[in-house]
Amino acid sequence: MRLEGFDISASALTAQRLRMDVISSNIANAETTRAAYVNGKYVPYRRKMVVLEPIQPKFGEMLQNKLNAAERGVQVAAVVEDTTPFKQVYNPTHPDADANGMVSMPNVDIVREMVDMISATRSYEANVTALNASKAMFTKSLEIGR
Repeated sequence: MRLEGFDISASALTAQRLRMDVISSNIANAETTRAAYVNGKYVPYRRKMVVLEPIQPKFGEMLQNKLNAAERGVQVAAVVEDTTPFKQVYNPTHPDADANGMVSMPNVDIVREMVDMISATRSYEANVTALNASKAMFTKSLEIGR
């Protein structure tokens, strides 16, 4: 017997946890002007985003598992960098300022990150609730069989 609800919730919990970790990293690096050394100069931190996709079994697996539940849920497809341009801030006293006093700052928007964090947290909480509901239903069904 396969507990499909548990598998779906577990995959979503794992994906949302990674999403929260990436958002935390973005917030922690919101002021990092020297994240990487590229072509002889330092570049600012670039915001990262998690791309999620549904777990879709291959046709052969679906055919084989016709009577059983096929694996379902969500998985992380990739962690990609945001390609929006860096923010330019005037600060001539900054060590990374160019000749005009402009500093390239990371393309991290704290407000957007906080909204994404709230979304990821709510999704995580919803999946914990779904997992607990599945567990309660499973326990009740076992009690009925006694």
